[in-house]
Amino acid sequence: MARPPSDHSESNRTMNNQAVLNHPLVQHHLSVLRDKNTPPQLFRTQIHLISMLIAAEATKDLKLQDCRIQTPIEETSGRKLSQRISIVPILRAGLGLVDPILQLLPEAEVWHLGMYRDEATALPVEYYCKLPKDSPADVGIVLDPMLATGGSIRVAIAALKRWGVPDIRVISVIASEDGIAALNAEHPDVSVYVGAVDPVLNANKFIVPGLGDAGDRMFNTRHA
Repeated sequence: MARPPSDHSESNRTMNNQAVLNHPLVQHHLSVLRDKNTPPQLFRTQIHLISMLIAAEATKDLKLQDCRIQTPIEETSGRKLSQRISIVPILRAGLGLVDPILQLLPEAEVWHLGMYRDEATALPVEYYCKLPKDSPADVGIVLDPMLATGGSIRVAIAALKRWGVPDIRVISVIASEDGIAALNAEHPDVSVYVGAVDPVLNANKFIVPGLGDAGDRMFNTRHA
């Protein structure tokens, strides 16, 4: 029997170096995230779940090497990851994506970049950088739940390039069209994986419709 058509017949749609996941579970969890009444604990859970789904897509082409393993029954062949992988969360909101990615890549390195947005200019201000000066990783994955103007992520990518990382990828939950365009223009060689791309930024450079300030909602500091 033929399967009826579905809006989610493909797991994602790819445009240039940007992959937008069209998975039903991603869309479901995104709706919970966007709801202003979602409490912080549930918000963190949804970030965790979406991050794992997006990371599975973002890592589908990692390189493998053959190996031999002993099962309880007999020796057999297997395949293991062969690349050194670093995940780089942008403080503070990027911290919410670290644990789910580490569940998939438990041997990955974690390096931190601290930035905040200057409210007057909407430009990123770097205040912390914990990247080595040599021995770059094979793959670097930048984590930030929101890609609004893309300024912080572009600074992070530049830092990874200075370190010498040859393969850089970005995982975000929601991006804006302007942010994606700016990132592609400055770093066309970097792949971006997101759950959704929203159309515009408001006067305060927040994604519309978006979900508000991901860091404040994640860490329950909206009233601080």
